Amino acid sequence: MRRVVWGLLILVLGSTIALGIWRHALELGSSDGLPIYGTVPTFSLLERSGKPVRAEDMRGGVWVADFIFTRCAGTCPILSTALAALLRRLDEAGLASVRAVSFSVDPTHDDPVTLTRYAERFAADPTRWLFVTGDAMAIARLVREGFKLGVTDSPADGGAIPQEPITHSDRFVLIDSQLRIRGYYHGTDAEGVADLERDLFRLAGRRQ
Repeated sequence: MRRVVWGLLILVLGSTIALGIWRHALELGSSDGLPIYGTVPTFSLLERSGKPVRAEDMRGGVWVADFIFTRCAGTCPILSTALAALLRRLDEAGLASVRAVSFSVDPTHDDPVTLTRYAERFAADPTRWLFVTGDAMAIARLVREGFKLGVTDSPADGGAIPQEPITHSDRFVLIDSQLRIRGYYHGTDAEGVADLERDLFRLAGRRQ
């Protein structure tokens, strides 16, 4: 009986240690200390230049994703302003390799010409900051299932105004060179943007 009890204790202890190691690996992700929330799924969308952009095209470099639409009068200009400033700071710090992708959540309206006009408002470098559009259902699925964020049409009787027909996340998403999602940050919050900037330096193996 004593052997059976000890055997059970060893089994429970071993399972507990294994579970702890798994959780620790999930939380830390790798030597950079950042978590891994999943992997960006395959996608193929149209950039403002008219050229296709695939998930695989972004492999090999660190990038930031956000979700906007050009008719948005509230959150989106704030996100784009913050992202433009962040990219400028990274450039000055020697991290010009970091790129950004803004996904339109209003692809029916936001064709490449419309996205180009919007991008020009923020002096977006076309080689470094991409603006993509595509099939509405594919983008909605990518946002919800790929990036694990919310997006929905605002109800007409819910107080929505014409410039805010879509409710979507204000998060910046940090993606590493292996297309792994490494962090979520409130883009309308100065502290959230500062956390993103800090973690970009961590992924680059540099101190801020």
